[in-house]
Amino acid sequence: MKRKSQSITNKLWSCSAVLGLLFLWQGISSLRLIEPYLLPSPERVGRALITEFPVLIEHAKITLTEAFTGLFLGVVIGFIIAIIMDHFDKVYRAFYPLIVLTQTVPTVALAPLLVLWFGYEMTPKIILIVMTTFFPVTIGLLSGFRSQDPDAVSLLRSMGAGPVSIFRYIKLPGAMKQFFSSFRISASYAVVGAVISEWLGGFGGLGVYMTRVKKAFAFDKMFAVIILISIISLLLMKGVDMLSKKCMPWEQKQ
Repeated sequence: MKRKSQSITNKLWSCSAVLGLLFLWQGISSLRLIEPYLLPSPERVGRALITEFPVLIEHAKITLTEAFTGLFLGVVIGFIIAIIMDHFDKVYRAFYPLIVLTQTVPTVALAPLLVLWFGYEMTPKIILIVMTTFFPVTIGLLSGFRSQDPDAVSLLRSMGAGPVSIFRYIKLPGAMKQFFSSFRISASYAVVGAVISEWLGGFGGLGVYMTRVKKAFAFDKMFAVIILISIISLLLMKGVDMLSKKCMPWEQKQ
């Protein structure tokens, strides 16, 4: 009961902060402290979101297809890399610095190269999303695998358990919390990565729509797209939270 009350209180504070920002935004727009064409009011943005909703949904379908495909591949690749690097210490020492190095290259710098190499279709966008989503999953799982109780591992080994059994009964369940924390981050990266890749070329998607309305100086539609992208990212993160509760029922009992 106490935990539920605390959760309601936290949500009330969050809603109050959002409403406060909206009132501040409306006040700045109404007083014309910033020109309306540069900072449209929340009312105009809401109207643009409603009127452009059918068009936005069509573009969102393309972006979500790219995001889900890239996220799925990124999670699978991250999972496989983490297992291999945990099992083979030499592979870990050889490739861990290279994996970290891949994240030092700005996404915006990679996107034009991928477009030049693979064209304007969906392939370069999915590759970019994979490159941004596999890293959190890999690092999260590696951290979880390597933080398990060595005494529990030694106990299973003394009972004749092999590497597969140790992975199944100790390492994998113990790393689930870190996995879903990193999965949540990757889910938000997937949508952002898809939009960024669409900025630099494509035939559809929310990123392509953003570039079009920006060139037309339709900033109310620009803000409407930003809000829609934020909503999609929040829904994806909420979906990951719901999946984690299904996969880790023992966490709910604590």
